[in-house]
Amino acid sequence: MKAAPLPETPAVAPLLDRYLTVLTAERGLSPYTVRNYAGDLGHLFAWIEEHEHDALALTRAQFRAYLASMIEAGTARGSIARRVSTARSFYKWLRMQNVIAHDPLANVGTPRQPRRLPRALTLGDITSIIAAADGVAPSGLRDRALLELMYACGLRVSEAAGLDLAQVDVEQRTLLVHGKGNKERIVVMGEPAADALERYLHHGRAGLLAGTAKGARAASDALFINRFGGRMSQRRVQIIVRKYALKAGIDARVHPHLFRHTFATHLLDGGAELRVVQELMGHSSPNTTQIYLHVTEERQRRQVESSLDGIAEVEAARRGARASHRR
Repeated sequence: MKAAPLPETPAVAPLLDRYLTVLTAERGLSPYTVRNYAGDLGHLFAWIEEHEHDALALTRAQFRAYLASMIEAGTARGSIARRVSTARSFYKWLRMQNVIAHDPLANVGTPRQPRRLPRALTLGDITSIIAAADGVAPSGLRDRALLELMYACGLRVSEAAGLDLAQVDVEQRTLLVHGKGNKERIVVMGEPAADALERYLHHGRAGLLAGTAKGARAASDALFINRFGGRMSQRRVQIIVRKYALKAGIDARVHPHLFRHTFATHLLDGGAELRVVQELMGHSSPNTTQIYLHVTEERQRRQVESSLDGIAEVEAARRGARASHRR
């Protein structure tokens, strides 16, 4: 998709060029990101020129009209939010450069986006996916241990691929996980995951290493390895998850992070405290974990509604039977 053309207004064009240079040279943004900024601002200034407004004297009412035009055109909420954020950044920079006396967008908020709850697998689905990894070959034992750990410990794909042997304590059933920002946390695995991991360590991993060069065997500290003895890539983890989801007859949209969503949702469904789930997930703020409460509440609401529908059907049948009996 081509970016919108830059404005022809002489007063704005050089300022915009300077701003894009600042984004590249001083803030270190990638060329792709800077191109997106240029496209967003180009879209705004094209609208300003079309409506014969002054870009350097833009009013809050005019900007709201711009927002309304995008909403009426059916622009995606995410795109609108991004363009608002880009415009706010640019006008804030203009104010800091004393180009304008007042920032017209200082307190302009972005349109509220509909809350998208993370999807979670049912217990039956997650059980079927893991059970599909039933091979006894070294790679099959590895895949089963990987799937078990990802669900049992709520691991991110990067965390699973990055695990080293030294981080695993099968006897204590614990993992030392290096999460985002290199933050460490200890997670506990259940018996199925511990058993699968033990089988992989005793039989599967050695089998995978058997056909590799001695250098690879000596150098690899990774827990999950590929057929060359090196660390398994995140991409490979994604392929494995999708492979067994399809084998189990589950939707192809299953991905590693869905295991993490499912882990958190099932814990909360089972009555776990939010603070405990936060620590196990490695979230720095409880607000991040809070969304899984909404998943649980939504699921409970559907169950209640389903139950009420069932009760209504039973009551209707009973009323019908009583009416027939009276006749």
